[in-house]
Amino acid sequence: MLEELVTWAEVDLDAIAYNVQAFRSHVGKTVELIAVVKANAYGHGAVPVAQAALASGATRLAVHRAMEGVELRQAGIEAPILVMGYTPSAGADVVARWRLTPSVVTAEFASALSARAGALGVEAPVHVKVDTGMNRYGLLPPEVLDFVRTLRTLPGLRVEGLFTHFATADSADQTHVRRQLAVFQEVLQVLQGAGIEIPLVHAANSAATMRLPEAHFDAVRPGIALYGLDPSAEWPPVFEIRPALTLKSRVCRVRELPPGAGVSYGRTFVTKRPTPTALVPVGYGDGYHRCLSNKGSVLIHGQRAPILGQVCMDQFVVDTSDIPGVQQDDEVVVVGRQGGAQIRAEEIAQLAGAINYEITTALLPRVIRIYLQGGEVVGSNLDRMLKKPGNI
Repeated sequence: MLEELVTWAEVDLDAIAYNVQAFRSHVGKTVELIAVVKANAYGHGAVPVAQAALASGATRLAVHRAMEGVELRQAGIEAPILVMGYTPSAGADVVARWRLTPSVVTAEFASALSARAGALGVEAPVHVKVDTGMNRYGLLPPEVLDFVRTLRTLPGLRVEGLFTHFATADSADQTHVRRQLAVFQEVLQVLQGAGIEIPLVHAANSAATMRLPEAHFDAVRPGIALYGLDPSAEWPPVFEIRPALTLKSRVCRVRELPPGAGVSYGRTFVTKRPTPTALVPVGYGDGYHRCLSNKGSVLIHGQRAPILGQVCMDQFVVDTSDIPGVQQDDEVVVVGRQGGAQIRAEEIAQLAGAINYEITTALLPRVIRIYLQGGEVVGSNLDRMLKKPGNI
C-alpha cells in the first residue's frame, strides 16, 4: 500500500490509546473522558481515532457540528456524541434521528428538537453551554436558570449536561481561568439552590485537565493532547503524551543546481554554489503552509534538509548538501521522527506563526491517512478515494 503513495500521513493508534489511558490515570475512575474528535480528529481521521479512544477508556465523544456526529454514527459508533457548536433549528431532525447530544442555547432550537423527538418517539439528551468569559457561544450566567427551567418543561428533552470552555487554560497565568471557574461554580450553585441537579458537568479541555483538577467535575474534554500535541506553549505536559501523526512523502527528483539558479516562484532563493537538491511533492495543496518558504525543513536519511525558495501548491525543493546518497523515492518526513531526528508540529507552528492545532487540522483530504497498530497497517482512507474500474 505505502509503495504506491506519494504523500501520506501515518496515524499511530497505539499513541492515541496511550494518551487516552494517560488521561484516564490522571483524572481517576470517577471522571468520564469525552474524547474531542472535531475537525476530523484534528486532521488525524475522526472514525479510527474515535474507535481507538473508546476502546482505550473514553466514554463519550465530542464534535463541533452535527454532520461530524452523523459520520461517526454511520461508522457504527454507538457512544454518546456531544455536538458542542451551534445547530440551526432545521438541524433538529438530524440530531434526533442520529441520536446526537446537542448543546442547546436558544428557545427556537429547543422547541424544534422537542417536536422532532416527540414525532420520532425518542428522548433527546441536551447539554447547556455557559459563557463564563470566552465571549463566544453560550448563555450568560444570569440566563442559565430560567433557560434550564424552560428546557425541563419541554417533552422529549432531558437536560443531561452543563458545560463551559476556558479561554486561557494553556497560560502559565491562571488568573482568568480561575475566574471563569468561579463563575461556573456560581451557576452550579444557583441551579442546585433551585433544586436542579445536572448529571454531567464538564469544563476542562486538555490544558485544564492537566493543571486544574478543580475543573474536572464529572467529565473532562481533552482534545489536542489526545493526539500527543502540547496543550500549551508556556509549560510542558504534566505527564507523557505521544505524538500520533507522522507526515511523510518521498523524493521525486534529485539534481544539482549550478550557482545562480533561482529556485521556485519569485526566485526568492538563488544558489551561490553548486547545490545538491531534492524535490518533495508536498505543498499548500496538502495543507503545508506557504509561509514555511525558505524557513522549514524536512528529514531525509535522518538528517535535516532545509527548504529552498517558495513552497508551491504541490511541491518544494530542499537542500541536500549535507546528506550524501539521496535518491529518488527516498522517504521524506515532514512532521514526525526519522531515525534519531524529529520535527514536531510545535516547531513548524512556531516557524509559521501558527499553533500546533493548525498544522494537523490543515492537512487536506488528498493526504492519505494510514492507520497503524502494533507497527502494522490496520486501515486507511485510500479505499474511499480509489474505486475499481468497474465501479467508476
